[in-house]
Amino acid sequence: MAELQKLTGNIRPLVRFEPAEHQHKAVIFICFEYHPPTNQKVKQLAGARWSHTKKAWYVSDNQFYREKFGLPAKPAGKEVLAQIQPENQPAFKIYIETLQLKAYSGSTIRTYRNEFAQLLYLLKTVPVATLNSEKLRSYFLYCTNTLKLSENTLHSRINAVKFYFEQVLHREKVFFEIPRPKKQAQLPKVISQAEIKKLFEVTKNLKHNLMLKLCYGMGLRVSEIVNLKVTDIDSKTMQVFIERAKGKKDRYANLPLSILENLRSYYKAYKPVKYLFEGQYTAQYSVRSVQQVFYNGMRKAKINKTIGIHGLRHSFATHLLENGTSINFIQQLLGHNDIKTTLRYTHVSQQSLKKIKSPLDEIG
Repeated sequence: MAELQKLTGNIRPLVRFEPAEHQHKAVIFICFEYHPPTNQKVKQLAGARWSHTKKAWYVSDNQFYREKFGLPAKPAGKEVLAQIQPENQPAFKIYIETLQLKAYSGSTIRTYRNEFAQLLYLLKTVPVATLNSEKLRSYFLYCTNTLKLSENTLHSRINAVKFYFEQVLHREKVFFEIPRPKKQAQLPKVISQAEIKKLFEVTKNLKHNLMLKLCYGMGLRVSEIVNLKVTDIDSKTMQVFIERAKGKKDRYANLPLSILENLRSYYKAYKPVKYLFEGQYTAQYSVRSVQQVFYNGMRKAKINKTIGIHGLRHSFATHLLENGTSINFIQQLLGHNDIKTTLRYTHVSQQSLKKIKSPLDEIG
């Protein structure tokens, strides 16, 4: 507790330190309700950075910060994998192989591997296959009460461990009596059309401007933008092929008519070989670089909102809904499996509710 006082001062909101993986790196998120003195203290920590997607500050997950924040000592990354005892090495090997055989994405394999490794590291020489539902329940209580994992991180850890017992060992009833934490019902954050127009105006670089316009104009995820190939774009049918998107699904998106001239100018200027957006030596443009383009544009446009580039996709869906587009069509354009995912935008865009006047306005 003394270290927490040093960090935040005598008067502080409740601060939660959450170890996690962010942008393929082990980090510690510093979560608290907005409080200017605490915010200023955290900003002064060496290497502290702000995550627009997580809406929280974070630092590297290392021994120094674990001691400072009062977190239990835990090796990170490769050190965790190196300290899995011989008793659990075969289980870990077959776990990774099963994920690969089921053709899980690289990011999912990394997440599951790291979360499962934390359990194996804690078990030491106790074989993981000997755990029953009661012991697993105790482990997840430890994750909740001692490690103070957030709902989302705890869900990832449960899913990773569940995969081993159900998909590797085929024990389907082990998790029957283990409750899951309730997730926060967060609404998508959006940017107004006036703000988006301003964002485009301040982004002068032709390549960067086109990236942002395609993200918003077609409702694309940032991973879909960097995976776009030159051959995916058909200017005759005005459609763009989105290959192996989230869930390994293919779909088509409509190419905005207004972007056609920009696209042709870009192609003449940059002459991309394979991917529409390429970095050095015709390599695929990185997700992080596109995210940085968005953050730079938001700063130049002076749009002070804690929102990531995925907000352009949310804005695309919300603005379509406000213009009267059917929710079913929006579902297809976004590539959602479940209509419930798309229905979230009806809570963001409630035009009828917005027209209701407060009784306070009637008085004044």
